[in-house]
Amino acid sequence: MHIDLTGTNILITGASRGIGRAMARAMGEAGARVGLHGHRNMESAQSLANELGNGARAFQADLADVDATECLFDEVFHAFGRIHVLVNNAGIALQMPLDTPTQAWHEAWQKTMAVNLRAVEQLCRRAIGHFRRNAGGRIINVASRAAFRGDEPDYMAYAASKGGVVALARSIARGYGKDGICAFVLAPGYVRTDMAQDFIDVYGEAHAVSDLALDHLTEPADLAPIAVLLASGLADHATGCTIDLNAGSYVH
Repeated sequence: MHIDLTGTNILITGASRGIGRAMARAMGEAGARVGLHGHRNMESAQSLANELGNGARAFQADLADVDATECLFDEVFHAFGRIHVLVNNAGIALQMPLDTPTQAWHEAWQKTMAVNLRAVEQLCRRAIGHFRRNAGGRIINVASRAAFRGDEPDYMAYAASKGGVVALARSIARGYGKDGICAFVLAPGYVRTDMAQDFIDVYGEAHAVSDLALDHLTEPADLAPIAVLLASGLADHATGCTIDLNAGSYVH
């Protein structure tokens, strides 16, 4: 099956590296015009935008900042005129041992929620309004298997934030389907990214692989084809679903 995303404008957060970069590449190669969000790694985002062509552009924003997040949506809208698909991929995973001093714990918890959940909610809210005025659209939220099975004790905040992302997407699917808006969740496990490397450095890759049904870690490119399919509209009747892309973490 060939999927053609020509004429589709897509905003992908966290597109300068890892999963977001793989999705951006796949969607661009399928013909979409891609807005690649980045924060600190803008050189990488701009390089990929140049490579993809077709009007792809890089946009900078610190998603921990409410105003910057609001401006991100506005900038992409003004540049493209219409957004058809929002992919909320950006996220952080801060290690928070239980004996972390209270103030430092609170700050790390708040930053995790700001980037992983509050920014997702804010962009979804803006997208819903935009989609309702423009005959619908699609939202793809990247959550985690941690939303369902929890995470290591030092990453409780990460798991909690991703649980909120799942509930948010399901609520959007239930509430706005008749407005032509579909919402989906992707739930990876450990993916070979810079963020996962922080975990691997602490626990070791053998630990990360030990509870998988497969014998190797998921790669960013393993998520990209599913994201392209969901963006295409060919799977709209799966709205509200969560697709597990975590090497059989639940069945092993």
